[in-house]
Amino acid sequence: MSTGQPNPFPRLLADIGGTNARFALETAPGVLEDIDVLPCKDYPTLVDAIRSYLEHAATRAVHHAAIGIANPVTGDYVQMTNHHWAFSIEATRRELGFSTLLLLNDFTALAMSLPFLPADELVQVGGGEPRHGAKALIGAGTGLGVSGLLPHGGGWVAIAGEGGHVAFAPGNEEEVALWRYAQRRFGEHVSAERFLSGPGLELIYDALAEADGEAAGQLPAAAISERGLSGTCPRCAQTLALFCGMLGNAAANLAVTLGAVGGVYIGGGIVPRFGDMFAHSPFRARFEAKGRFRDYTRALPVYVIHSAYPALTGVQAALREHLGERDA
Repeated sequence: MSTGQPNPFPRLLADIGGTNARFALETAPGVLEDIDVLPCKDYPTLVDAIRSYLEHAATRAVHHAAIGIANPVTGDYVQMTNHHWAFSIEATRRELGFSTLLLLNDFTALAMSLPFLPADELVQVGGGEPRHGAKALIGAGTGLGVSGLLPHGGGWVAIAGEGGHVAFAPGNEEEVALWRYAQRRFGEHVSAERFLSGPGLELIYDALAEADGEAAGQLPAAAISERGLSGTCPRCAQTLALFCGMLGNAAANLAVTLGAVGGVYIGGGIVPRFGDMFAHSPFRARFEAKGRFRDYTRALPVYVIHSAYPALTGVQAALREHLGERDA
């Protein structure tokens, strides 16, 4: 809620995932300071994490705050999907003494940052030049985030959805085997997030291990990525290749659904760490493998976001809009 009071600074901005909570203070229009990252597991509640951040930032009173969170925001009560935090937005606002507490999905916030990201923080992977039109956003981290940005009235409207939980669509026999493995473990519905996430890397690796007659649960996602990128583990390298191919398919599905002639953006914490490997992975081939729409997807540019804290920029823009301000 907003009380109609003046809009003083500093303002609290946050981007909360299933693993880390990223905080910043907007100390003047467009100026972000005191950026810090806190592990979610270290704090019993969201309020505890916010208070810890504000205490260490030693800031004066904060009246307005906005948070992007890895979760649907459909009402006052939030129960995180990939973490145990659960809270009432209004009760949290009152407990922290804020005049305004705005919550939005983290990938909705990230989508709102897309027009503001500098070119040198984007790495293009194939395709041509973007046109004016919808932009698609997808990214893997603790979960799979999906959003988009649609042109409207000279500005943009961000999509608030949960596209990471759509049904996974296998594209070949190898992926059908992975889908069957996941279905045995998790039940009838196998979401795209089951594979396209940190836990998804572990799931792919486990499925390959079981197919080779070995025990599952041997490697965490970070080790799989490290060994796959270094070439020291063929199964890890295969896991990364499968992951990138499946991400290409999911990104193309999103692109044709939105008509993303403005480009497809890859966010999240996993793909940016792949570096040059991603450009040479099966991603682009699978992205373009759209049958009669091959020429359509071939023309679409894909950008990997390498900004350090891009969602904070989107949260900042969302809060300005919520308070009825023009862009700084």
